[in-house]
Amino acid sequence: MSQQTGKQTAKWGSAAWALAITSVAGFMAALDNLVVTTALPSIREDLGGGLDDLEWTVSAYTLTFAVLLMFGAALGDRFGRRRLFIAGLAVFTGASAAAALAPGIEALIAARAVQGVGAAVMMPLTLTLLTAAVPVAKRGMAYGIWGAVNGLAVASGPLIGGTLTEHASWQWIFWLNVPLGLALLPLARLRLAESHGTGAPLDITGTLLASGGLFGIVYALIRGNLDGWTSATVLVGLIGGGVLLALFVRHGIRSENPMLPMRLFRSRAFSAINAASLLMFVGMFGSIFLLSQFLQTVLGYSPTEAGLRMLPWTGMPMIVAPLAGYLSDRIGGRPVVTVGLALQAIGLGWFAFIVEPDMSYAAQLPALIISGIGMALYFAPAANLVMSSVRPSEQGIASGANNAFREVGGALGIAVLASVFSGQGGYGTPQTFVDGLAPSLWVGAAVVAAGAVAAWLLPRVGGTKQTADADAASPAESERVPVGV
Repeated sequence: MSQQTGKQTAKWGSAAWALAITSVAGFMAALDNLVVTTALPSIREDLGGGLDDLEWTVSAYTLTFAVLLMFGAALGDRFGRRRLFIAGLAVFTGASAAAALAPGIEALIAARAVQGVGAAVMMPLTLTLLTAAVPVAKRGMAYGIWGAVNGLAVASGPLIGGTLTEHASWQWIFWLNVPLGLALLPLARLRLAESHGTGAPLDITGTLLASGGLFGIVYALIRGNLDGWTSATVLVGLIGGGVLLALFVRHGIRSENPMLPMRLFRSRAFSAINAASLLMFVGMFGSIFLLSQFLQTVLGYSPTEAGLRMLPWTGMPMIVAPLAGYLSDRIGGRPVVTVGLALQAIGLGWFAFIVEPDMSYAAQLPALIISGIGMALYFAPAANLVMSSVRPSEQGIASGANNAFREVGGALGIAVLASVFSGQGGYGTPQTFVDGLAPSLWVGAAVVAAGAVAAWLLPRVGGTKQTADADAASPAESERVPVGV
């Protein structure tokens, strides 16, 4: 009996270590999506460069992160998830130090691109490693904590970046990653168990098609407001990227061992949760991007003050997401995610309805709280639903695909909502800013509401119950599960 108790204790200890390591690693990767935005004026003052250079300081990370996520997940399945997680973490940590030491804007942009490569390998493997370490009955709570940490990182990037820039220097945005990475490297080696997917051959063709297609579309979305949506550069990116992604889908249907088997999308659970994730990040990323500027440009708050006043939204995942994970274990992820997305849409719509150039913080607070609860209810069950919508051997690819959808959604959200903003208003006066902000938030609310509809289409099953076997593939197909890139 004591031997059994000892084994159980060791099992829970391994799960706790895996949760801590993967949550911190995920926090680092997610944080760098928006952490630079509030530091751009200081970077320009120190390193020089024009508007395009500053744009690339943000987008170099987003682009490489988005286009290589599925590649990183598949490499982990093929060569070892712990091994590739450690490699990605080492690349990300080293690139962070290089960004902090960058002597010029070109070197900073290059370091940011390498950061994205490391994050693309590291981030999708956090969920697969966590899933392997945590017992099925407790995965909802573990995903809740993981989701809370990652959701907080995404939303609090402007606050952390503004605080470090205001009270230290912009270099500390990147130095912050170095001690965390150095601490995690030996812990990952000693505390995480190695695991693999199948031994399927690497799908180089699929990797090139997916990466090229995503790169073209995301690049065009980022450049759309600068070059014009009908410019040759943007049209080539959108059309060329769309063609490559169409070829990627065709390849996924016909290839024997594709990177992303298209049969996975025959699973209603897999298709619905990825659609909901894409739409959620379109509305959330674009809204945070504009609201953080509204608080500073119109209401006159400093970067730190603006970030603090957004905490009822950005900090809510730390409080609510673990409860959301528990609820997803009890009643299933479908109703929790649907309610979360609906609340996020209501919060954005509320803000759009009441926004004024001289609005008080008390007037903003209800919309921020509702949005925060909604975001928190989404994050934890969404992770659970993604991992339970496919077979265990396919979880690495599923995680990489879901993260890619989210990153592309974030880039799309900033591009679309910024385009609405510039078309209806601008930076000239507080009133013109509000004239552009209100319709942008209405668009964000509508997109997230569409995500709630997609979530409602999820099967009526519990968060930890596997659904892929029911509607994803036939028994004959399950004998040859493709995982390689």
